[in-house]
Amino acid sequence: MTKGIPTLLDLEGLLTGKYSAVYFQRAADILAQDGKNPHVVMQIFQRNPAIVCGVDHVRELLKHCLTAEQKTKVVLKTLSDGDSVAPWETVMTLEGPYNYFAALESLYLGLLARATRAATNAREIREIVRPGTQLIFMADRYDHYAAQELDGHGVMVGGFNAVCTQSMAHIDQAPALGTISHSLIACYGGDSVEALKAFDRYVDPSVNRIALVDFTNDCVADSLRSARALGKKLWGVRLDTAENMFDETIRKLVADGRVTEEYQRHAGIGIGYGGTGVNPLLVWKVREALDAEGFQHVKIVVSGGFNVERIRIFEKYDVPVDVYGIGSSLYHGRFDYTADIVKVNGQPMAKAGRQYNHNPRLREVSLR
Repeated sequence: MTKGIPTLLDLEGLLTGKYSAVYFQRAADILAQDGKNPHVVMQIFQRNPAIVCGVDHVRELLKHCLTAEQKTKVVLKTLSDGDSVAPWETVMTLEGPYNYFAALESLYLGLLARATRAATNAREIREIVRPGTQLIFMADRYDHYAAQELDGHGVMVGGFNAVCTQSMAHIDQAPALGTISHSLIACYGGDSVEALKAFDRYVDPSVNRIALVDFTNDCVADSLRSARALGKKLWGVRLDTAENMFDETIRKLVADGRVTEEYQRHAGIGIGYGGTGVNPLLVWKVREALDAEGFQHVKIVVSGGFNVERIRIFEKYDVPVDVYGIGSSLYHGRFDYTADIVKVNGQPMAKAGRQYNHNPRLREVSLR
């Protein structure tokens, strides 16, 4: 598969130091005015077990910001996107005349930190779900749009199947998927089936038909209405019940005092995991209803506040989820990178507590 070329925004700003900490540029200016440009080894690491990501973007940054002559004198050695890394393990080294890349430190560390966070959090989820379960990145609205490409690449490296915007999909040429929006349903008078029919009439047939079924807060009823309307053309239903609401089916079970009994029947446990939002019992009831009417082919997509802890519970009890839509929970944690000069003109030279840490896993990457 041909990969997209990483996008660098505001190239002029990158070259003029607009996004770099001023002390890096001042360091380069001081050295230049003093007639110095020492040959250094810059060593880059971070402090957590992680999945490395952002390497392709760093390479693109260097390709754009170094002159042709400078590229012949700077050596980039690195792990690859998707590699596992231990705390303090060297992830990357830059070797060459320091002034050439002194002002880029803020930039390459930031690219690595953000992409590594997305990849690491995505990999954690991939490793706990059952084989064949699909994961979609639905974080289009939780941060600045300029970060979408890097985040999308990160989650794909971490093992997700799809994303939700074209920018997120760019690097890996990943599928940009979506269902039906609540706003579209509202524009069809709150009738989710009418909105689904319109989607079916006008959207490319190659796009999966996935009904959004929580608009009226009755996922079971709207799942059945959607399946009856589209039949075999319906790929799936998406449950996105608000975290502070009881779906109508769950509300009735609570009123009848049957929640514990239902959890015991499905999971062999006497207590349930909450009752509001998209919970295991609601998924089981939707699956039962669809299967009872012969719609076994319809898949179940869940979204709305899913994180590692919640997904672990769903997976522990074999809740019949086919696709998880996951958003802002992938932004948690810190995966900060640090860069240190560890050699100057071939001799060891580093701040106290740091030293050259050779990593035989690093491979040289061309900057041309």
